[in-house]
Amino acid sequence: MTVTGYAPGAYDLFHIGHLNVLKHAAEHCDRLVVGVVSDEMLLQAKGRLPVIPLAERMEIVRALRFVDDVHAEVVPEKIDTWREVRFDVLFKGDDWRGTAKGAKLERDFAAVGVRVQYFPYTVHTSSTILRRALATIDAQEPVGRGARALTS
Repeated sequence: MTVTGYAPGAYDLFHIGHLNVLKHAAEHCDRLVVGVVSDEMLLQAKGRLPVIPLAERMEIVRALRFVDDVHAEVVPEKIDTWREVRFDVLFKGDDWRGTAKGAKLERDFAAVGVRVQYFPYTVHTSSTILRRALATIDAQEPVGRGARALTS
């Protein structure tokens, strides 16, 4: 029997933490489908749009050799996505373990025979940290910095 795994996420500002979760996921299933959450769903869930648009995030994930398929997540409930994709195991970072969202995932998926498996979350790199760094850089005056650098 082929085990299909599903790894949902925003995958905005793709970084090593994303890569690690997807590599681990691919090692624990025969076929890996990655769900890339749509811009609209991210706005609804997090109150902000991603930096990188959906089509580009999907293309980045699709380019990974161990990803078999990419699915645009356009519904708020993962169980609704399961009805479309039909996977056997759902992969998440362990930052979800022990949270209300993680407990809901586990309950919803246990009811349909899907296992939720967690992988270590990469704490030193996250999209939130990268967003903050970009905001800090953006807040600086690039013209002034560049002009000083050219005249120094």
